[in-house]
Amino acid sequence: MNVIFALFADAANISQEGKLNILGIFDAVHVAQLPSLHPRATFVLRIKAAASDRGVHPMVLRWINPRGAELWTSEAELEIGAAPPNATDLDMPVILQLDLPLDVLGDYRMTVTIDERPQTIAILHVRGGAPVVPPASGQMMS
Repeated sequence: MNVIFALFADAANISQEGKLNILGIFDAVHVAQLPSLHPRATFVLRIKAAASDRGVHPMVLRWINPRGAELWTSEAELEIGAAPPNATDLDMPVILQLDLPLDVLGDYRMTVTIDERPQTIAILHVRGGAPVVPPASGQMMS
């Protein structure tokens, strides 16, 4: 089993056709004050599982601040079913709605462990002050 990607977004869903739709991917947020809470962030994982991965697998998410303090942990179980006929692997999207506590500025980490083995880390940069907005495409700066 391999994590293909892990990211933060504004929203995500699975279409009727089984396609993963992701809206508003981000890797940084700006906060006016701390402590703060980034409400209802969507954390998306895309996992590729082999036919041999069939069964239940424990998954652990850890939210770690820039100082290395674990702010929360969440445990779940991934249930991998049988692969479709003539398929060698399964595409397993995981979509989670999370409230992210922020207590200091810097780089936060969401670590993902499956079957007690580290799989991936997603980084969220937390900055203070007003966000810097780039100019619109094709717009000249004076």
